[in-house]
Amino acid sequence: MGDIDEALERAARETFTQQPPKTLKGQIGYLMRQLGSTRAVAAEVGVSRRSVERYIKGERKNPPAEITDRINDAVRARWQPRVRQRARKQAAATTGITIETRAQFGYTAPVGTTDDGRFRRLTVHLPPSYAQRLFDARDQGASDAQMRGIVAEGLQEIYFKDGGRRADGLEVELNNIDYFDVSF
Repeated sequence: MGDIDEALERAARETFTQQPPKTLKGQIGYLMRQLGSTRAVAAEVGVSRRSVERYIKGERKNPPAEITDRINDAVRARWQPRVRQRARKQAAATTGITIETRAQFGYTAPVGTTDDGRFRRLTVHLPPSYAQRLFDARDQGASDAQMRGIVAEGLQEIYFKDGGRRADGLEVELNNIDYFDVSF
């Protein structure tokens, strides 16, 4: 999973209308309803079936931190899929996405090329067409480089070229990402 793919997943998880279960017993109960068996839950979170049974009965309440994180991630990945899908459709159709990043950009322009060694911090709202392209690329299993290309094109058109009002002939490339966040 690349930076952009992880950011899209985090953004989807932030669209919940209700919070997922917080207690270990509640989380395991939810996973049991979703996956159907202790064997499936155990395989998903990387523990034994007996451990899952202990979690359900409340015999074991404090698993190691890494197992707690895996349980939490498994619950959040399955929580409110229709709400996440609706938010994603709305972003792709009407609202677009907002990207916040600190990254290093390279430029190709009629006068020359530079990879501009400094980082830039940008917060840019991209229109729905770029959101749709990103979602489609992610669904088709696009590589991180391909998704970076879509983001770089969006930043190029909206931020650097200001919608076609300046920097005609400029091409922007996303070279190095320090952090990347998306909201929709």
